[in-house]
Amino acid sequence: MARRLPARWHFTRRAALYGSLVLLALVFVPLIVTSGRWLRASRVDLTTDQLYTLTPGTLRIVDTLQRPLKLTLYFSDHATRDLPQLRSYAQRVREMLQEMVARSHGRIRLQVIDPVPYSDDEASAEGSGLIAANGGSNNERVFFGLAASALPNGADGADGADGDGLEDRVPEKTLAVPFFDPSREAFLEYDITKLLYELNQSSKPSIGVISSLPINGNPVLGEQPWTVMQQLGQLFDVKTLDPATLQHIDDSIKVLLLIHPRQLPVDTQYAIDQYVLRGGHLAVFVDPVAELDTAPSTPSAAGASTVPEHSSDLPRLFAAWGVLYDPHKVVLDRARALQIELAGSNFNHPAMLDLGMQELNRNDVITASLQRINVSTIGYFDLAPNAHTRLIPLLQSTAQARVVSTQQVLAESNDPTLLLQGYKADNEHYVLAARLRGPFDSAFPERAAQRGHIATSVADAEVILVADTDLLSDRLWIEPQTILGQTMMRVFANNGDFVTNLVDNLSGSSALLSIRGRSTSQRPFTRVQALRTVADQKFLQKEQELEQQLADTRRRLDELQPAKGSEASTVTAEQRHEIEQFRQRQLVINKELREVQHQLNAEIDALGLRLKFINIVLVPALVTLIGLLYGWRRARRSRQRT
Repeated sequence: MARRLPARWHFTRRAALYGSLVLLALVFVPLIVTSGRWLRASRVDLTTDQLYTLTPGTLRIVDTLQRPLKLTLYFSDHATRDLPQLRSYAQRVREMLQEMVARSHGRIRLQVIDPVPYSDDEASAEGSGLIAANGGSNNERVFFGLAASALPNGADGADGADGDGLEDRVPEKTLAVPFFDPSREAFLEYDITKLLYELNQSSKPSIGVISSLPINGNPVLGEQPWTVMQQLGQLFDVKTLDPATLQHIDDSIKVLLLIHPRQLPVDTQYAIDQYVLRGGHLAVFVDPVAELDTAPSTPSAAGASTVPEHSSDLPRLFAAWGVLYDPHKVVLDRARALQIELAGSNFNHPAMLDLGMQELNRNDVITASLQRINVSTIGYFDLAPNAHTRLIPLLQSTAQARVVSTQQVLAESNDPTLLLQGYKADNEHYVLAARLRGPFDSAFPERAAQRGHIATSVADAEVILVADTDLLSDRLWIEPQTILGQTMMRVFANNGDFVTNLVDNLSGSSALLSIRGRSTSQRPFTRVQALRTVADQKFLQKEQELEQQLADTRRRLDELQPAKGSEASTVTAEQRHEIEQFRQRQLVINKELREVQHQLNAEIDALGLRLKFINIVLVPALVTLIGLLYGWRRARRSRQRT
């Protein structure tokens, strides 16, 4: 028989237990309060793709901020109460901004505002350049953008740490993200970091332009610069460089645009070569047939033949970079042929391409948001077998493309339908524009003895190649139209945006260029997607079967048609029987299609039930069972001790 413990022992044990709880509370609460302050900037990212971890490029830009920045995130919280996806993305944006604020050591201050309708905050959002979207709750307008301003440095650089005095300073520079488009979530970090980088700059970036085309117009004749150059002039300090006298390209030139290079002097090519190897950013626009080039053909460098009419090339540098480009070849693509009007008739011109979203790289910041780019008589790029560089497509053709000679295109320019006669696709996606990533070797090893010569570039050197110059011209992306007596420009393609994005991307620092697209916070239901893919394949198979039977029935009816003789309007008994059979087959196949859809829904519902069972029943049951086992084991040990 077990010995009974005295009541005093139970009282002492209970008091010790209560005392321990009080002591734990006295230690735990202050620890939580103090750790919340001490470890405010300490964060752990447990997401699979490290969504909340800033890239090294962003860290470098935030760490080198020279002036305090004020960020104001406008988000219509009340108007989006029925838009859960947008609210989820707003939380993602807010957390990304908070990560940057925590890293900035007080140089960035963040304010979040809900601009309710008809308020001063709404007026402030509009005045900052934000764009409101329709479709909010009760048809309210939705603001979801970022206003950012660079403030002058105070006497004490720590002013920005707690915001004291920031509101009293007059901003030196103000920029904005008009609206955070959820479709650009992969480039969220890039867009915000780019904004910070631009605010930190005290002047416009300088870009240089070398061109043999009349891109700057002719003031004597009253010709305006091309619209794309006018746009660049608003954002950058554009400097035109003379290739005839160019010996050196200064490092202050953030981006060099080389447009339609024709027979460049050797010294100019060497200057470009060294500029790239020093880390300069180059964009090359070549063309097999530059339609706005009025210059006559010129002898080639070897003097043995002539360069094709109105073509351009950069053979020495391309060879050193491992790039294959043929100025004698043009890419046709009947799947993306642009409709044009010629001699009063409409034609689909296979040498003029309307590149859509499928032909643009959706994972590159330059082309991710573009919808359409028009090009004309474009060439293509490839890599040599021994190349050490990488070619990352920005624009490419469809598999219905083929390559023809420039002579054929020019000979049949008056009748583009001739280019489609005997057309046979090459079943290859040709690279029309691309990023070329190094390292690069110098194309002039014989000048190694010259002072300051660089033989090899840094590992992350980059050049952008475009095999068309016509996309820069106004005729392929804008057209004038008169509205209320005023001439306005109607934009029908994104050519201008493509060039602006290209230069904007290259003009940033190497840290900004290192920021690539990230994974999105949306986690797809891969199992459900797999079920839908299988169902779609079944649907496609049934539809093809139906179409094949329909074609067979029509062919059978055509075979029966001569048997009707002179009574053309009479349907024979054999025809009626054939039609009835087809209708019966059609009903059977439609029933099978419905069964496929029903099976898909049943599989998805079953998957949902399994997940609910696991989350609602199985996991709590396991936790309860583990708790009961632990309690039973503890009670058993207690009995054994007594």
